[in-house]
Amino acid sequence: MTDQPAAAAGGADHSRERADLLEVLGTHRGFLRYTVRDLDDEQAKQRTTVSELCLGGLIKHVAGVEERWMRFAVGGADAMRSEPVDWEGQFKMAEGETLAGLLGAYERVAARTDELVATLDLDAAHALPEAPWFKPGATWSVRRVLLHVLAETSQHAGHADIIRESLDGARTMG
Repeated sequence: MTDQPAAAAGGADHSRERADLLEVLGTHRGFLRYTVRDLDDEQAKQRTTVSELCLGGLIKHVAGVEERWMRFAVGGADAMRSEPVDWEGQFKMAEGETLAGLLGAYERVAARTDELVATLDLDAAHALPEAPWFKPGATWSVRRVLLHVLAETSQHAGHADIIRESLDGARTMG
Protein backbone atom coordinates (compact mmCIF):
# COMPACT_ATOMS: atom_id res chain seq x y z
CA MET A 1 0.00 0.00 0.00
CA THR A 2 1.08 3.54 -0.71
CA ASP A 3 -0.12 6.86 0.58
CA GLN A 4 -1.04 7.93 -2.97
CA PRO A 5 -4.71 8.44 -3.73
CA ALA A 6 -6.06 5.48 -5.68
CA ALA A 7 -6.60 7.71 -8.70
CA ALA A 8 -2.99 8.87 -8.78
CA ALA A 9 -1.74 5.30 -8.63
CA GLY A 10 -2.46 4.81 -12.34
CA GLY A 11 1.21 4.76 -13.23
CA ALA A 12 3.16 6.50 -15.95
CA ASP A 13 0.51 5.99 -18.64
CA HIS A 14 -2.12 7.82 -16.61
CA SER A 15 0.36 10.52 -15.64
CA ARG A 16 1.12 11.17 -19.31
CA GLU A 17 -2.57 11.09 -20.16
CA ARG A 18 -3.37 13.59 -17.40
CA ALA A 19 -0.56 15.86 -18.58
CA ASP A 20 -1.80 15.65 -22.17
CA LEU A 21 -5.40 16.40 -21.21
CA LEU A 22 -4.37 19.39 -19.11
CA GLU A 23 -1.99 20.71 -21.76
CA VAL A 24 -4.62 20.65 -24.51
CA LEU A 25 -7.31 22.06 -22.23
CA GLY A 26 -4.90 24.80 -21.12
CA THR A 27 -4.13 25.67 -24.72
CA HIS A 28 -7.80 26.12 -25.61
CA ARG A 29 -8.51 28.05 -22.42
CA GLY A 30 -5.63 30.30 -23.48
CA PHE A 31 -7.16 30.85 -26.93
CA LEU A 32 -10.43 31.87 -25.30
CA ARG A 33 -8.74 34.24 -22.82
CA TYR A 34 -6.55 35.72 -25.57
CA THR A 35 -9.63 36.54 -27.61
CA VAL A 36 -10.83 39.00 -24.95
CA ARG A 37 -7.46 40.73 -24.54
CA ASP A 38 -7.55 44.53 -24.29
CA LEU A 39 -11.34 44.76 -24.19
CA ASP A 40 -13.35 46.91 -21.82
CA ASP A 41 -16.58 45.77 -20.19
CA GLU A 42 -18.81 47.45 -22.78
CA GLN A 43 -17.01 45.70 -25.63
CA ALA A 44 -17.22 42.37 -23.77
CA LYS A 45 -21.02 42.82 -23.46
CA GLN A 46 -21.55 43.71 -27.10
CA ARG A 47 -23.30 41.33 -29.49
CA THR A 48 -21.72 41.48 -32.94
CA THR A 49 -23.81 38.81 -34.68
CA VAL A 50 -27.48 37.84 -34.74
CA SER A 51 -26.64 35.40 -31.94
CA GLU A 52 -27.23 36.30 -28.30
CA LEU A 53 -23.55 35.52 -27.62
CA CYS A 54 -21.11 38.10 -26.34
CA LEU A 55 -17.48 37.63 -25.33
CA GLY A 56 -18.01 38.12 -21.61
CA GLY A 57 -20.98 35.76 -21.74
CA LEU A 58 -18.87 33.09 -23.40
CA ILE A 59 -16.25 33.33 -20.65
CA LYS A 60 -19.05 33.09 -18.07
CA HIS A 61 -20.67 30.12 -19.82
CA VAL A 62 -17.46 28.12 -20.26
CA ALA A 63 -16.52 28.64 -16.62
CA GLY A 64 -19.97 27.49 -15.53
CA VAL A 65 -19.93 24.44 -17.79
CA GLU A 66 -16.49 23.40 -16.57
CA GLU A 67 -17.47 23.88 -12.94
CA ARG A 68 -20.71 21.87 -13.31
CA TRP A 69 -19.02 19.00 -15.15
CA MET A 70 -16.24 18.79 -12.59
CA ARG A 71 -18.87 18.60 -9.84
CA PHE A 72 -20.30 15.70 -11.85
CA ALA A 73 -16.86 14.09 -12.13
CA VAL A 74 -16.53 14.16 -8.34
CA GLY A 75 -20.07 13.39 -7.23
CA GLY A 76 -22.32 12.47 -10.14
CA ALA A 77 -25.56 13.97 -11.39
CA ASP A 78 -26.79 15.12 -7.97
CA ALA A 79 -23.59 17.09 -7.40
CA MET A 80 -23.84 18.57 -10.88
CA ARG A 81 -27.36 19.82 -10.16
CA SER A 82 -26.50 21.07 -6.67
CA GLU A 83 -26.46 24.70 -7.80
CA PRO A 84 -29.09 26.34 -10.01
CA VAL A 85 -28.24 27.35 -13.58
CA ASP A 86 -29.46 30.56 -15.17
CA TRP A 87 -29.98 28.99 -18.60
CA GLU A 88 -30.84 32.28 -20.30
CA GLY A 89 -28.41 34.53 -18.45
CA GLN A 90 -25.37 32.26 -18.65
CA PHE A 91 -24.38 33.70 -22.05
CA LYS A 92 -24.80 37.35 -21.05
CA MET A 93 -22.94 39.71 -18.77
CA ALA A 94 -25.34 40.68 -16.00
CA GLU A 95 -25.54 44.14 -14.50
CA GLY A 96 -22.47 44.65 -12.32
CA GLU A 97 -20.42 41.84 -13.89
CA THR A 98 -17.06 42.79 -15.30
CA LEU A 99 -14.83 41.04 -17.78
CA ALA A 100 -12.04 41.03 -15.17
CA GLY A 101 -14.38 39.41 -12.65
CA LEU A 102 -15.52 36.77 -15.13
CA LEU A 103 -11.92 36.00 -16.10
CA GLY A 104 -10.98 35.71 -12.42
CA ALA A 105 -13.83 33.26 -11.82
CA TYR A 106 -12.74 31.27 -14.88
CA GLU A 107 -9.17 31.11 -13.55
CA ARG A 108 -10.41 29.76 -10.22
CA VAL A 109 -12.54 27.11 -11.95
CA ALA A 110 -9.61 26.12 -14.19
CA ALA A 111 -7.25 25.83 -11.23
CA ARG A 112 -9.75 23.61 -9.40
CA THR A 113 -10.16 21.40 -12.48
CA ASP A 114 -6.41 21.06 -12.82
CA GLU A 115 -6.15 20.01 -9.15
CA LEU A 116 -8.90 17.43 -9.60
CA VAL A 117 -7.37 15.95 -12.75
CA ALA A 118 -4.27 15.16 -10.73
CA THR A 119 -6.25 13.08 -8.23
CA LEU A 120 -9.43 11.71 -9.79
CA ASP A 121 -9.64 8.21 -11.21
CA LEU A 122 -10.09 8.83 -14.94
CA ASP A 123 -11.98 5.55 -15.27
CA ALA A 124 -14.51 6.33 -12.52
CA ALA A 125 -17.95 6.82 -14.02
CA HIS A 126 -21.32 8.23 -13.01
CA ALA A 127 -24.78 7.96 -14.50
CA LEU A 128 -25.65 11.04 -16.52
CA PRO A 129 -28.51 13.22 -15.36
CA GLU A 130 -31.85 12.57 -16.99
CA ALA A 131 -32.14 14.87 -19.99
CA PRO A 132 -33.49 14.54 -23.52
CA TRP A 133 -29.98 14.91 -24.97
CA PHE A 134 -28.52 11.96 -23.00
CA LYS A 135 -29.25 8.32 -23.75
CA PRO A 136 -31.26 6.91 -20.81
CA GLY A 137 -29.00 5.05 -18.38
CA ALA A 138 -25.77 6.28 -19.99
CA THR A 139 -22.68 6.89 -17.89
CA TRP A 140 -19.62 9.05 -18.45
CA SER A 141 -16.18 8.45 -17.06
CA VAL A 142 -14.10 11.29 -15.64
CA ARG A 143 -12.01 10.99 -18.82
CA ARG A 144 -15.14 11.51 -20.96
CA VAL A 145 -16.11 14.51 -18.84
CA LEU A 146 -12.70 16.08 -19.45
CA LEU A 147 -13.00 15.46 -23.18
CA HIS A 148 -16.41 17.13 -23.11
CA VAL A 149 -15.04 20.16 -21.24
CA LEU A 150 -12.23 20.37 -23.79
CA ALA A 151 -14.72 20.20 -26.69
CA GLU A 152 -16.93 22.89 -25.10
CA THR A 153 -13.95 25.15 -24.51
CA SER A 154 -12.65 24.68 -28.06
CA GLN A 155 -16.03 25.26 -29.65
CA HIS A 156 -16.65 28.44 -27.70
CA ALA A 157 -13.12 29.71 -28.33
CA GLY A 158 -14.04 29.54 -32.02
CA HIS A 159 -17.29 31.40 -31.40
CA ALA A 160 -15.36 34.04 -29.45
CA ASP A 161 -12.89 34.48 -32.30
CA ILE A 162 -15.73 35.23 -34.74
CA ILE A 163 -17.35 37.67 -32.31
CA ARG A 164 -14.04 39.45 -31.66
CA GLU A 165 -13.25 39.73 -35.36
CA SER A 166 -16.73 41.19 -35.93
CA LEU A 167 -16.19 43.61 -33.04
CA ASP A 168 -12.90 45.20 -34.05
CA GLY A 169 -11.12 43.02 -36.58
CA ALA A 170 -8.80 41.38 -34.04
CA ARG A 171 -8.31 37.64 -34.38
CA THR A 172 -6.93 34.96 -32.12
CA MET A 173 -5.27 33.07 -34.93
CA GLY A 174 -4.30 33.85 -38.50
